[in-house]
Amino acid sequence: MNLPEPSAAEHAHSGELAALIRNEIRANGAMPFARYMERCLYAPALGYYSAGRTKFGAAGDFVTAPELGSLFARCIARALAPALRELGADADLVELGGGSGAFAVAAVREFAALDALPARVRLLEPSADLRQRQRECVRRELPPGLASRFEWIARPPEEPWRGVVFANEVVDALPTTRFHIDAGEVLEECVALDGERFVRADRPADTLVAGAVRHAERALDAPFADGYRSEILPQLPYWMPAVIGSLERGVALFVDYGYPRSEFYLPERSDGTLVCHYRHRGHGDPFHRPGLQDITAFVDFTAVAEAGTNAGFELVGYAPQGQFLLSSGLPALIEEGAVLGEAERMRIVNEAKRLTLPGEMGERFQAIAFARGVSEVPAGLRAFDLSRRL
Repeated sequence: MNLPEPSAAEHAHSGELAALIRNEIRANGAMPFARYMERCLYAPALGYYSAGRTKFGAAGDFVTAPELGSLFARCIARALAPALRELGADADLVELGGGSGAFAVAAVREFAALDALPARVRLLEPSADLRQRQRECVRRELPPGLASRFEWIARPPEEPWRGVVFANEVVDALPTTRFHIDAGEVLEECVALDGERFVRADRPADTLVAGAVRHAERALDAPFADGYRSEILPQLPYWMPAVIGSLERGVALFVDYGYPRSEFYLPERSDGTLVCHYRHRGHGDPFHRPGLQDITAFVDFTAVAEAGTNAGFELVGYAPQGQFLLSSGLPALIEEGAVLGEAERMRIVNEAKRLTLPGEMGERFQAIAFARGVSEVPAGLRAFDLSRRL
């Protein structure tokens, strides 16, 4: 792989995390891949999302939609504003993750303009480093009256509440299980050691993993072929009610990259969808420089739909990001930019293209929403609903 070299400090940081993982493997035996991914991303002070490196934007490893500009957040706010107005003045916004804070800042500005301000903006962010960056962004970009509505929480709300949940590129970062089919049996991919090197090592899957794989086979009405290897999230049916189950009335909207199950598990995807990002390069080696690169897997949106409806929510709709944004006010926002200078107009147009064109984020990213106890749901998802494909 032709990847940039890390600095000496970064190299040492990665070596420290790799040593931590090696010690755990030596003590406990081969480590499930999901545990390896969790350590790489979230190990305290060492994991990719736990340490202080820049993740987003030109100086980081990848660009998310909110980092391109304000269009994405403003469209999301326009899609969710009717539900917030219906729910009343005590409705909250809970954002899972939050990245640099750019989404929440732009969304709150738009909610204020739409007379749909949430009572509280609650950011659930496990990374202490990102929490600090988000706080600084909020203080820097918003007037005190809006900034005072923000709070940071360590876990999803446990008490019943009303409002909206939003998550952009969160499900893809859940530690994923990798499975392998051998002679019809389900094996779980683990990480072992060959000297100091991390290597794959499969072992018989436990009941939870095997059950999740067999459920996918039944839904596909076909067994996986021998040698097939891919990802699955057996924890998703438990994760979803944990993050949205206490939402008494409201809407939960998820945006991520992925496919319906029938496309996720195509025969040609015989080594899964895992992808790593380092300095804006994508590659497939999760053992490369632990702690310095992002590790993700595409999302099975059929599994997301099942988890949401099984948690007691109505599936509002499922649509490609491009169509969803275009039907959630994006053309009007582009038109607003017509009065600006030429450079800013072109920046807005280019941002809109990246968000909506099929070759950019428009079709690779999907939006899916669930609702409970509200009639005002994201109209853009209803307009272009493709949930029949799930």
